[in-house]
Amino acid sequence: MKNLIKKLSENLNSKFYLDYSTFNKVWLKAGGKTKFFCLVYDQKELEIIINNIGDFPYEVIGAGSNFLVRDGGYEGIIFKLGKNFNQIILNESYVEVGSGILDINFSKFAYKNILKDFEFFSGIPGTIGGAIKMNAGCYGSETRDNLNKIKILNSKGKIEILNNDKIKLSYRNSNLDSRDIVISAYFNYNYGDSEEIKKKIQMIKKIRENSQPLKEKTSGSTFKNPGNFYAAKLIEDSGCKGFNVGDAYVSEKHANFLINIDKATATQIEELGKKIIDRVYNQFQIKLDWEIKIIGN
Repeated sequence: MKNLIKKLSENLNSKFYLDYSTFNKVWLKAGGKTKFFCLVYDQKELEIIINNIGDFPYEVIGAGSNFLVRDGGYEGIIFKLGKNFNQIILNESYVEVGSGILDINFSKFAYKNILKDFEFFSGIPGTIGGAIKMNAGCYGSETRDNLNKIKILNSKGKIEILNNDKIKLSYRNSNLDSRDIVISAYFNYNYGDSEEIKKKIQMIKKIRENSQPLKEKTSGSTFKNPGNFYAAKLIEDSGCKGFNVGDAYVSEKHANFLINIDKATATQIEELGKKIIDRVYNQFQIKLDWEIKIIGN
């Protein structure tokens, strides 16, 4: 694979890096190396790469907010979509949003253009591609609410357009294959009131600042809310608040946030998560599922 990657890199604008540390690419500031890291130039080059690497494993990293590579490393390619995936196009039928756009930047675009119901994206750390994959949401809204369709590069290296009902978005989940790469999303929209949109964004910002450890090295919510329960309350009520493994701690401010207070390793973060899962299950017979994507050895 090394020789193939070298040959590909000679003919593409996309940049490849060997044995690349993911430490500075994730919000938790922890984790191992990936065999290859690729900054993808555009859709055409992504198609070329995917159609040449066969079954070689790969993942796509967005903002790195809910992503962690184990300390033993990842024997595959991690793709980061470049600036050509960061376009937003507004026309009469829909707003097309590139998968590399930060959720908060989409909310700013919507506010600037007086498009309502996208305020919640200001409270989600990540990119539109990741939001599609996991149907990200907060404060009563979800990605699927106004989604019309998406464009993907599927696991067979072909471009597909999928309507909202085809991807079956549910709570923090979709039926997209793990190797499907979201290229862009098409949202229906309605115009709203500029002041109302602004107030909602400000409200979300204030709630987050008051309730979440935003200035810490964290990943956002660590576990999905199970059924009609809140993961944070289950964690707190089972006595996990303040738990730690090495420099990995459960936040005192919000129990569903794990924080790296100094030099926590990916192993420590994962071990802390497993302790929380076990403690909550023993206390309430409810199993928490990770919201963070953890890959590698």
